[in-house]
Amino acid sequence: MEDLSFVPDLPSGPLDKYRKTATFDWKRLKLALEGDIELLKLKYKIWHTLEKDPLFAHNSVSPTVEEQKRITQLQLKKINEYKFHTKEMVNSSYSRRTRTIMTINEAVQSLNPSVSVKMAIGIYLFSNALLSLGTERHHKFYEATFVNRETLASFALTEIAHGSDARLMRTTATYDPSTKQFVIHTPDFEAAKCWVGNLGRTCTHTLLFAQLITPDGTNHGLHGFLVPIRNPETLETYPGLIVGDMGEKIGVNGIDNGFIMFNQYRIPRENLLNRTADVTEEGIYESSFSDPSKILGAALENLSAGRIGIMQESCHSIASAVTIAIRYAATRAQFGERDNEISLIEYELHQWRLFGYVAAAVVFRMYIENFSKVYLSIVEKSNAGMKVDNLSEAVSEIHAMVSCSKPLLTWTVLSAAQQCREACGGHGYLKCANLGDIRSNHEATVTYEGDNNVLSQQTGNWLLRQFDSARSGGEVDSPLNTVTFLKDWERWIAMRFRCSRTDELKTREFITTTYKWLICYLLKQTHEKYETEIAKGLSKFEARAKSQVYKWRDLTKTYAEYLAIIFFLESLDKKEESLQPVLTKLFCLYGLWSLDQHLVELYQGGYS
Repeated sequence: MEDLSFVPDLPSGPLDKYRKTATFDWKRLKLALEGDIELLKLKYKIWHTLEKDPLFAHNSVSPTVEEQKRITQLQLKKINEYKFHTKEMVNSSYSRRTRTIMTINEAVQSLNPSVSVKMAIGIYLFSNALLSLGTERHHKFYEATFVNRETLASFALTEIAHGSDARLMRTTATYDPSTKQFVIHTPDFEAAKCWVGNLGRTCTHTLLFAQLITPDGTNHGLHGFLVPIRNPETLETYPGLIVGDMGEKIGVNGIDNGFIMFNQYRIPRENLLNRTADVTEEGIYESSFSDPSKILGAALENLSAGRIGIMQESCHSIASAVTIAIRYAATRAQFGERDNEISLIEYELHQWRLFGYVAAAVVFRMYIENFSKVYLSIVEKSNAGMKVDNLSEAVSEIHAMVSCSKPLLTWTVLSAAQQCREACGGHGYLKCANLGDIRSNHEATVTYEGDNNVLSQQTGNWLLRQFDSARSGGEVDSPLNTVTFLKDWERWIAMRFRCSRTDELKTREFITTTYKWLICYLLKQTHEKYETEIAKGLSKFEARAKSQVYKWRDLTKTYAEYLAIIFFLESLDKKEESLQPVLTKLFCLYGLWSLDQHLVELYQGGYS
């Protein structure tokens, strides 16, 4: 059994009354949720190091926006100097390196979410993009950013007039064979890149997505380009660029989100990230894809890593919020006898308000820990050129999973933060309670790295394709086995509620079976609604738009909840025996708490 003496003991105090009733070792549970003792040690090393550094001391009053940006940049510089990214980590496997990166980021988030985001965008997401979209000629930029921390980058995709519909973005990169350069240009302000993290003041480079145009006038669609923005020594913006800061935001004001316009700005031909497509010196376009949309899809699939990072940070945010609220509920007493007042946590209403979020925090944590391993393993094998069975189908399934899970987690955490704030009454409204900051800093996640409502539609498209195939007797392309049960969709949808005792509800069999029924039912309803709209003469686009509110949104949320429980169960079976009872209780609570939100469909569909 692992030595957990490096985890500090909890201080004695008013919470002892409840802590002494625990049926499990909380340190063992902490390790189980982390999933790796070395990563847990790394977190404590980071916390112990930074808490001794006065630069990371909390302010007694809120700094100005300008001061927050200054402090955030200084803190990032100091973290780089501490070299938590060791040579061993840099040279480790892709999976191990990425998991370590996520651990560092999560540890830093506890102290300053702005630093966490700045680091994630400017170092990790950018470096990951270079590895997945670039080739050997871009390795020097990877070394400068990830290994040596000499540069800070950004990621420029969204424009003023277009965000979700990336195909219609209008920033252009036209190749000039006479100089062997790409000419980057912004036709008007609506095409300005905006909301680019780190761009406002500090980044030296950006990974820009622009329409690639060859000398013959052909537009080959969005491609990624490595674009210098500032002199690394002086941080002065290069000529031909108009760069500005977006201004004060609701949260994470330590991040200098910026906008940029290009005026015939030239970059070398080699700055095109050319893993999927390239342009010869003469201006001939070459690609391994014949369909431009597939090139864009391959490029934007890099965002999955960023979205998984957001989910990991969301797990930390909900854990922080419920910890504050539960501890407050245990120590705050109201009503009862003068010498024997009742703690808030004893009231059923208070438990109903908070305990579901406690269960969600644990289930989400184990889900993401397990899913991340699967995702990273596939990416690592693919990057190494190893054979991965059904790789294309697996990538599509992962994209569908991420596209619904990011909305589920970020929306749930936002709701949890608000409920926890209210559960702490007026004290929760204090700045020092941190619940307001958790909520405002987290709120951005529901729209950045993909708007939740738009992302979930992509999951719905994938699910309906699998359902249509199953209905016609075809294959269900689910290498990760998340929807292979659709092969027997008619059998699942014919099932009915048969429980006669409450203890029959508190089982993995009941919860997973009910979710399979729900998914099949909602797929059938969504399919019928979509086909009805098609029969009216609507286009596929219009029919999908008309189907969103009816069932599509419920379908993708249900699928995301199902993913959380099946990946949790897979992870649960590998945890030590002493933790099985409490983890099983938390699983049942989360499953039934989530199903409670689907009672309308369960009755409407005749399940119960």
